[in-house]
Amino acid sequence: MIASKSIFDKALDILVLMGGPSTEREVSLVSGRAVADVLEACGHRVRRKDISPEDLSAFEGPRPDVVFIAMHGAFGEDGQVQRLCEQRGLPYVGSAPKASATAMDKAAAKAAYRSGGLNTPDWAVLTGGDTPARRKEALARIGLPCALKPVDGGSSVDVSLVTTATARKAAIELLLGKYGKALLEPLIRGRELTVGVLGEQALPPVEIRPKGDFYDYAAKYINDDTEYLFEYGLDAATVQRLQAAALGAHRVLGCRDLSRSDFILDGAGAAWLLETNTIPGFTSHSLLPKSAARIGIPMPRLCEMLVKMALDRGCAQPVWLACPKAAQAMQKAEPAAEIKLAATR
Repeated sequence: MIASKSIFDKALDILVLMGGPSTEREVSLVSGRAVADVLEACGHRVRRKDISPEDLSAFEGPRPDVVFIAMHGAFGEDGQVQRLCEQRGLPYVGSAPKASATAMDKAAAKAAYRSGGLNTPDWAVLTGGDTPARRKEALARIGLPCALKPVDGGSSVDVSLVTTATARKAAIELLLGKYGKALLEPLIRGRELTVGVLGEQALPPVEIRPKGDFYDYAAKYINDDTEYLFEYGLDAATVQRLQAAALGAHRVLGCRDLSRSDFILDGAGAAWLLETNTIPGFTSHSLLPKSAARIGIPMPRLCEMLVKMALDRGCAQPVWLACPKAAQAMQKAEPAAEIKLAATR
C-alpha cells in the first residue's frame, strides 16, 4: 500500500540498478540500497538489481514502470545503461546517453563548458602515444603545481595533487598504465564547493572542508571528519554566481533531472568549474541529498520527485521492438553484443 507521505496515489514497480563494474562499484551499491530503501518505505514495489556488461539479467522479469539508475562511473554513468533502457522503451531517471557520455569524459565536458562561456581551468590530456614534443608542450603549458586525474573516472579515485616533476611523472605513469589517458589541470587553491541541480532548480551550494589535502575518496565515503557547511559567509552575489554556473553546466551538457557540479572558489573570488556528475551519490555522505534537505526536500521526496520526472517524460517505444524478428534477435543476443550495439547507436 502506498504510504501517506508519497507524492503518488498508487504504488509503482521500480527497478533500481546499482553496482556495476567500475571503480565506484561499492559506492554505487550503497547509493542503490539507500534509494531502494526510501522508495520501499514510500510503498513502492522495488527490485534491487546489480548489473554489468556481461550480465544484463537485471532487465529480466516483469516490466517496471520506471528504472532508477543509481550507478557511478563506467557503464552506469557514461550512457551505456541509459541506452539499454532506451532499447527496451523503459523510462529512467537521469540524463540521456549523449549527455551522460559527455559529462563522464572530463575533457569533453570542459570543452563544452568553454563553449558555453563557463570558467574552467585549462587542461591537457596525455596518452601513451604522445610524442615527446607533444608531452613536453602539455606539461609546460599546465605547469606545476597541478592536478592529475582519470579522464573518465569519478569519486576522486586515482586523483593526485602534485607539486614536483617527480611526483607528476609517477602520477602520469599510474594513470596511463591503468586508464590509458591522463588529464592534467593547473592546481587552483581555494574553497571547495559543490552545487546540485534538481530538475531546473539550482540547490544551495555546500562548502566541503576535508581534513586532508583535498576531497578524496576517503573524505567522501569513509571518514566522518569532513565538514559540510551551508553557513559559509559567502555574499548573495557569489552564491548566485555559483548556482548560475551549475545550471549553465547542467544545460550546456544537456543534463536532465539531476546533476552536481564541483567548484573551487579562489582567493580573488573567481569560481572555477571542475566537473559535473550526472548521477550524484545517494549515500549518507552524499551532497545532493544534503542540499535538497536544506530546502525542505527529504530523501524520500527527492527520490520520488526524480521518479516522477522520468515518468512524466516517458520513453518512446524503440522502432526495433515493433519488429518481432528484431526483438527475438535482441533477446537471444549475447550481452556483450548488445552493449556493442548500444555503443554504436
